[in-house]
Amino acid sequence: MDMQNTVKTASSITGIALHTGARANLSILPAPENTGIIFRRVDMPGRPEVKAVVENVIDVRRATTIASRETGAFVVTIEHIMAALHASNVDNAIVEMDGPEPPIADGSAGPYFDMIQNAGIQPQNAPAEYWTGTAPIVFEDGASTLALLPADDFKITFTVEFGATPLDLQYFSTVVNTETFAKELSRARTFAIYRELEQVIAAGLAKGGSLDNAILMHDGAIICKEGMRYPNELVRHKMMDMTGDLFLVGKRVKAHVLSVKSGHPTHVKLAQLMRQQELAAGKK
Repeated sequence: MDMQNTVKTASSITGIALHTGARANLSILPAPENTGIIFRRVDMPGRPEVKAVVENVIDVRRATTIASRETGAFVVTIEHIMAALHASNVDNAIVEMDGPEPPIADGSAGPYFDMIQNAGIQPQNAPAEYWTGTAPIVFEDGASTLALLPADDFKITFTVEFGATPLDLQYFSTVVNTETFAKELSRARTFAIYRELEQVIAAGLAKGGSLDNAILMHDGAIICKEGMRYPNELVRHKMMDMTGDLFLVGKRVKAHVLSVKSGHPTHVKLAQLMRQQELAAGKK
């Protein structure tokens, strides 16, 4: 029987937040069995907390944001941290932050994954819980299509196309576990389309964005500082995001998810439908 896990020791990371541009500090701490993933805002009076579950999602524009109506705590751009925790099979942890947004680091989940692995994984004394489907879930939302099939492991098959360059039609498929996440998904960086940046900047976002932590698509080309880490880095980044967003069901996921042009809004919608299916089946 698989057991729940937490991190063995606390670990920390410091850097610039993508949207606010402010310096941000984040720590991941051990937590008891059946805690789940809790974000704690140490900069707010009373150090309020919000649990990382789909019921607490309040915004999915360009990132996934959660908030607690009871405590007032809110956290923006949690998907990279959640992906690293999900892939590491960390069921229980406290994520302390001194602001609303974590460091963007290099734009990937790699730095978070590395800090979790370096901290070590501590098995606990309660059985691990998995979300397992009882029936397929299929829906379309605009240009996006998502299909979830019951499976014995977690697998993602994903296609993207943004129309910014002939290079942005990309496909990848992989089982997602600790080993494959480390090799195939963790280093894929966030990206933006140049023509959309004006709108993003006008909204007061992306103040911490640069070619040090993002890929830019412009004038038919893909631009990045160090070259592409994968030939299809864009789709792998979306798969990494999905790994984090689906962990909002509150359990490790076992399902095969097929996606065409999906993003945070449809990932979270799928997580909501997954929870509804689980509740209809009488599971908590």
